[in-house]
Amino acid sequence: MATAEYAAESREVGWLGRVGLVAMGVSYGLVAVLAIKLALGDGGEATDRQGALEAIARNGVGRLLVLLLAIGFGAYAVWRFAQAAFDRGDEGDDAKGIAKRVGYAGRGLVYAGLCVTAVAILIGSGSGNGGGGEKKQTAWVLDWPLGRWIVAGIGLGVLGAGIWNVVRGLTRKFKKQLDTGSMSAAEEKAATTAGVAGLLARGIVFGLVGVFLVRAAWDYDPNKAIGIDGALRKLAAQSYGDALLGIVAAGLLLFGVFCLFQARYRRV
Repeated sequence: MATAEYAAESREVGWLGRVGLVAMGVSYGLVAVLAIKLALGDGGEATDRQGALEAIARNGVGRLLVLLLAIGFGAYAVWRFAQAAFDRGDEGDDAKGIAKRVGYAGRGLVYAGLCVTAVAILIGSGSGNGGGGEKKQTAWVLDWPLGRWIVAGIGLGVLGAGIWNVVRGLTRKFKKQLDTGSMSAAEEKAATTAGVAGLLARGIVFGLVGVFLVRAAWDYDPNKAIGIDGALRKLAAQSYGDALLGIVAAGLLLFGVFCLFQARYRRV
């Protein structure tokens, strides 16, 4: 246990976090670029990160990028698990600290899943549907005992994460995690702008996903569930949908840029 704790606190795990943040930024950037192309009528698509990985894995260069992203997703998961299990971020053992560490574990699971998805795409066993699995997953959970309440709870959690992203962006609390003393004035301004815009866009998308998960639970209808791809399509279907989609997609692109700033300047 002592050896594992020492490893979790090591500088190398911090570098895994930085590698993972780069992968996170690139993956959001891919989703954003495809959505921006769709908004401009240039042949893009509203897809989630799995769909974006499938879209680029059609040639040698794209497959190499998916491989690098798989490594990055795995690195991010290890970093988050180290934060959760060994309190690498010094969150403590009180209720607030435990809640944060549980959140870190949840993010680790998400990125471990993305790592597995990327590997599956590389070996040819990806779903090939460009996303949309949330309906099947929701239907599966709805059939569990108390499944409706579980789906509603997940939806409220995702909605809460969306609200937290918006609050974090508006209050600029994210700057506390950055080593702003090592930034130039221009870098700090760029990181702040990207962080605010990116977190607001991410909050909008998460908020839509959460609302429709709650609706799926309320109506006992898994077809109401959506993912990132569905949220982007909902925006595109509104009045002035192309403009809305383009604005939110640009925000997601800026979130990807913010992740790159985090990879360089975040205290990991």
